Amino acid sequence: MNANTTLPAGNAAAVPPARLALVGDRSPTVVSHTRVPVLLDALAARDGLVLDAYWIPTEDAAEPDAVRGFDAVWMLPGSPYRSEAGALAAIRTAREEGIPFLGTCGGFQHALLEYARHVCGLARAAHAENDPDAEDPLIAPLACSLVGHEGAVALAPGSLAESVLGADRTVERYHCSYGPSDVRLLDVLRAHGLRFSGTDEAGQVRVAELPGHPFFLATLFQPELSGDGARPHPMVRALGRAAATRAAGRVGAP
Repeated sequence: MNANTTLPAGNAAAVPPARLALVGDRSPTVVSHTRVPVLLDALAARDGLVLDAYWIPTEDAAEPDAVRGFDAVWMLPGSPYRSEAGALAAIRTAREEGIPFLGTCGGFQHALLEYARHVCGLARAAHAENDPDAEDPLIAPLACSLVGHEGAVALAPGSLAESVLGADRTVERYHCSYGPSDVRLLDVLRAHGLRFSGTDEAGQVRVAELPGHPFFLATLFQPELSGDGARPHPMVRALGRAAATRAAGRVGAP
């Protein structure tokens, strides 16, 4: 399936169709990517959430209007992305224009990177996978790889993440080898308004969100890998609902 190709999403039509940008370099070897059609079908069948989804490669995401006009943006795993600039541009547009956003795994990592550079003024903030020679990367190799790992995540009271999951603790699946590393840099992001609302049992940041945004959530874990996809993870469902709300507002706008 190429960029800008609609994915089948069932026949339910409880809300006006919402347009979902799937940003990432689609590959049949990335399990998260193969899960997307299953999840969209399940959202339509189980929740009446009909999403017209379009894949946008990261090179194309660098174009100024790449994700404008969409009702939600999902920055999917699969890093290193072919275009770091494209990934960051899509995230920035979603953040600045109030477009519902979900970033998982690499999407989480690049959401932090985008915020560091464009909100906090940390122009030299780097992702070690893209810039292995960076002296003080924001995103660095994890001391222990989380590829194939499952672990508990504690959620902050009153956070969007807690509200979406309906619990203060969850067990999630990972498939990554990079994550936030520099506590000093994370403190800068926190001071500029980003909320770190989920941590693992060692206190390491695993969820970030942006208060005041209609829906902006990023997780180092991969909620799309939950179960067999027949029952979409609450975070995926919440993104669908946020997209439907935006679409309904767009359709009803004068």
